[in-house]
Amino acid sequence: MATLTFLGAVGEVTGSRYRLDTDHGSLLLECGLHQGGRDASRQNRHSFTRELKGLKAVVVSHGHLDHSGMLPKLVRDGWRGPIWCTPETCELLTIMLEDSANVMAHDIAWENKWRQRAGKPLIEPLYDLDDVRHTLKLCKGVPYGEPFHPLNGTTVVFRDAGHILGSAIVEINVESGGRERQLVFSGDLGNAESALMRDPQVVESADHVLLESTYGNRDHRPMQETVDEFAQVLEEADRDGGNVLIPAFAVGRTQEILYHLGMLHHQGRLKQQSVFLDSPMGLKVTELYTRRRARLDPDDLEPLDNYANGRVADYLPILQITRSPEESMAINRITGGAIIIAGAGMCEGGRIRHHFKYNLWRRDAHVVIVGFQARGTLGRKLVDGMRRVKLLGVDVAVQAKIHTIGGFSAHAGQSQLLDWAARFKTRPQFHLVHGEPEAREALAAALKQRLDTEAHLPGYGETMTI
Repeated sequence: MATLTFLGAVGEVTGSRYRLDTDHGSLLLECGLHQGGRDASRQNRHSFTRELKGLKAVVVSHGHLDHSGMLPKLVRDGWRGPIWCTPETCELLTIMLEDSANVMAHDIAWENKWRQRAGKPLIEPLYDLDDVRHTLKLCKGVPYGEPFHPLNGTTVVFRDAGHILGSAIVEINVESGGRERQLVFSGDLGNAESALMRDPQVVESADHVLLESTYGNRDHRPMQETVDEFAQVLEEADRDGGNVLIPAFAVGRTQEILYHLGMLHHQGRLKQQSVFLDSPMGLKVTELYTRRRARLDPDDLEPLDNYANGRVADYLPILQITRSPEESMAINRITGGAIIIAGAGMCEGGRIRHHFKYNLWRRDAHVVIVGFQARGTLGRKLVDGMRRVKLLGVDVAVQAKIHTIGGFSAHAGQSQLLDWAARFKTRPQFHLVHGEPEAREALAAALKQRLDTEAHLPGYGETMTI
C-alpha cells in the first residue's frame, strides 16, 4: 500500500514537504524553506539523511522558496536523482536559488562577525553556490499536460495552477494495494483576478486532494476595488510628500505591481514620477516574464500593449532599475515622492530592510503590504501594529503609515478555493495544508457546509494510506 507522510506546511504556510512511499520507492513532493523566526532556522537545519533512504525522485510544484528553497540542502546532504518541475520553474530556480545562496552567505558572514566577537561557535550556511549548481543540473522540465513516470507504477501530470510563472497543480497516479489511486496536490492555487496569470486549471478526478488553505478564512476584495484602493494610497502618499515602500516577492508580486503601476500611469492616475525596482532578482524574473509572455494571460497584456504600442519598455516609462548596491543606497537620499519596490516580500531580508531603516520613522512615509506575511516575520509584525523594530542593528520607531492590500494576493481566496474543490466529479478526501490553524479550520468548516465533506487537518509527521 502506498503511504503519504506530511513533513511540512501543516499548521503553517511555509516549509512545504510531503513524502510518498510506494512499492517501487519513494517520491518527495516539494522541498520548501521554512520562513519566519528562530524556529524556522532550526527546522531548516534538519538533516535529510534519513529521508534520502529509498528516495527515487523529487517533484516540485513551483519556484517559490517555501516550496523549493531546500533543494540545494537536499543535494548537499547527498541527493543525486532527478528533480521534476515545469520548464518555467527550472528557469526560475536558476534565479531564485542562486539569489538565496548569495543572501544566505551574506547573512551568515554578518552573523559570524558578532559570534566571533562574543566567543560563540561559528555557523555555516545551509548551502552554497556549488550546491545550487549541482541542484540545477538535476532539474528536468516537463510541460503542462505531458505525463511522466518518476517511479515505476507512478504517473505524474502538471496542470497550470495560475499562481506564478510555471506554477503547477500536481496530479499523481500511483499503484496502491493492487489498484490505481489518484493524489492531487493543488500547489499554490492562483487568484483568478490577478493580472498576468491564467486561471487555475480544473481537475475533476481524485481520491485524495492536498488543498492549500493560505487564505482559507477570507476572500480578497474584487480587483477593481483593490486597484482603486492602491491608487488612493499612492495619492495620499503624494499629498503627504513621503516615499512609498512596497516589499514585494520577486516572483509574481513584483511583476503584478509593475503591471498595475503601468496601467495607472497610462490612465493618468499616478502622481509619482519615480518608480524604483530595487531588486536584482525581481529584475531577472521580470525579464523572464517578458521572454515567456506567451504563458501569460493575453487579455491582461492587451491594454498595456495598446497604451505602449506593443513596446514592453514603454509599459512603465518612469521605472528606474537599480542594479548595484551603490545605486540602491542612493535611493535613500530621496526623502519623498518615490515609489520603491524591493525584496523580500515578508521583509525578512533583502534591500527593503535598508529602505525601512531610512523611512519607517518618517510620518510622511507609507508602506504598502501586498502579500501574505507569515507569523514571526517582520512584515507580519508591521501588519499587526508593532511600533518599534530592530533593523540592521538599529532600533527604529514605526511612524510610517502601514497599508495592507490583500487583493493583490496571488493566492486563491476562500470562495475560489471552494469553487475549485467543487469541480471534482468524484468525492475526494481533502487534506488541508499550507495554512495557519485558523485558516485551515475555517476552510474545513466551509467545505463541510458547501460540499458536505469532512476535511482532514494533518499534523506534522502524520502518515496516511493512499
